[in-house]
Amino acid sequence: MLFLLFQIGSGRYAIEASRVVEVLPLIRVDEVPHAPAGMAGVFCYRGEPLPVIDLSSIILNRPAAQKLSTRILVVNTSGGKRIGLIAERANETMKRERADFMETGAALEGTPYIGPATRDDRGFVLWIDPDKLPGSASLHRIVEAA
Repeated sequence: MLFLLFQIGSGRYAIEASRVVEVLPLIRVDEVPHAPAGMAGVFCYRGEPLPVIDLSSIILNRPAAQKLSTRILVVNTSGGKRIGLIAERANETMKRERADFMETGAALEGTPYIGPATRDDRGFVLWIDPDKLPGSASLHRIVEAA
């Protein structure tokens, strides 16, 4: 399997490349009034409003760094919708088999989106499941209502 790697703070994370539709530069997103924590806003993606989640905001309680390597990952959810994920240093890929990822035993309550981990020469890489991000199922309803 091919994975897109990115960072959140000093942590390294991966998402299945097959879920990634497009990697965009970090662009301005419009805020949505009364949006849940972690929702950066919405932008027009190919003529449709696309909700955007800031992964740093969810995991570290701070917005992503505004760097050249910070990107918006347009990903497919299993519900057939797309969401944008803001991720730092989203500029590398990695090949791994599903069996190369192991449960860490360190799962925290409230973080079901952080899956198993694998190692490489730089340390651990945690698998992110976009379907389990907080509010990912309801973001499109919020955008449509705004």
